[in-house]
Amino acid sequence: MASFCIRRALPGDAEEIERIEQACFSAPWSLESIRAGFQNETDLFYIAEADGTTTGYLGLSRVLDECYLYNLAVHPRYRRRGIARQLLGRACEEMFASGASFVSLEVRTSNAAAIALYSGMGFRRAGERKNFYSSPQEDAVIMTRTREDKEESTIENSGDRKLMR
Repeated sequence: MASFCIRRALPGDAEEIERIEQACFSAPWSLESIRAGFQNETDLFYIAEADGTTTGYLGLSRVLDECYLYNLAVHPRYRRRGIARQLLGRACEEMFASGASFVSLEVRTSNAAAIALYSGMGFRRAGERKNFYSSPQEDAVIMTRTREDKEESTIENSGDRKLMR
């Protein structure tokens, strides 16, 4: 497995993010929407790179002390290598370090792998949104991780540095 790094995305990464959107989602964001996200001062993107190739990305919005993760995607060729866990861990770590109270997200009810990932990273079920997704239509599970959950997870896993890094 090639090593990969996680970094904050720059506006020049928009086309790579769009490439991953196209490979991962039935209703992908347009390049224009992604570029608009870079212009919005509340939006942040992180990307994972391996050998010069963008393998995944995470997008979130931060308003005051509230963070909403709106996309996490890993290109199908690079899945099951811990990239999503690393992206999510880095984003949460930076958001909590900068004063965020919580990170919240929605996930398809049928996406058991993502729900397991989020649960394993300290996110807890907070509710549901009926008919949240289209293509196909499906409900969403709302999951949230608070700063307190983060501190609890860090204490419980203090011997396992991989979980938070």
